[in-house]
Amino acid sequence: MNQAGRINTLLIPLILVVILFVMAGSFATWAFMSRTDYKDNTDQKVAAAVTIAEAQTSSKKDNEFVEKEKLPFHTYTGPTAYASVVVQYPKTWSAYIDEKKNGANPVDAYFHPNFVPAVNSDVSYALRVQVVSQAYADVLKAYDANVKSGKLKSSAYIPAKVPSITGVRLDGEISPKKQGSLIIVPVRDKSLKVWTESPDFVNDFNNNVLPNYTFAQ
Repeated sequence: MNQAGRINTLLIPLILVVILFVMAGSFATWAFMSRTDYKDNTDQKVAAAVTIAEAQTSSKKDNEFVEKEKLPFHTYTGPTAYASVVVQYPKTWSAYIDEKKNGANPVDAYFHPNFVPAVNSDVSYALRVQVVSQAYADVLKAYDANVKSGKLKSSAYIPAKVPSITGVRLDGEISPKKQGSLIIVPVRDKSLKVWTESPDFVNDFNNNVLPNYTFAQ
């Protein structure tokens, strides 16, 4: 082998050694900088983690307190002439209930935290309950357009305490500019509507109201 060949043979290992040296140097620099950053910022990082943990714990305690304050539930019982509707609602809510012997809505109830705003306001109430002097099929027709357009999602619904009855649950735009959830069930020759007008109260609606309300068939 000539001299040029020997030089080429020696050059390849030398290049590999140089590459490995550079890689090792880069890794050592990264490790040193990471260690320095951790050392310099340990107190700040620990303090930030403690602050986050305390905020989460405080928020959990606040939520638990709010839920406990809702107990025991208040109970509204409607007139026997209109299916004796029974609704339980948090004791931190107030109620305004209009009972009529005649009219389109023999029972028209409003429920809201603290106090009930004027019934002609634009407030999205935590809970509404109506006994409607219309047949079940006729009440459903009023929502057909929104169901077909996708503004409302419709699903079958069976009341927890009246399993012999099947109604409908509607979720979405239950009325103009109001998003919520609405239950409609047949009650004798009339209909019962139970709903919330704001996503803020859907958890109360699902977890506190729906499992407990009942009515006479």
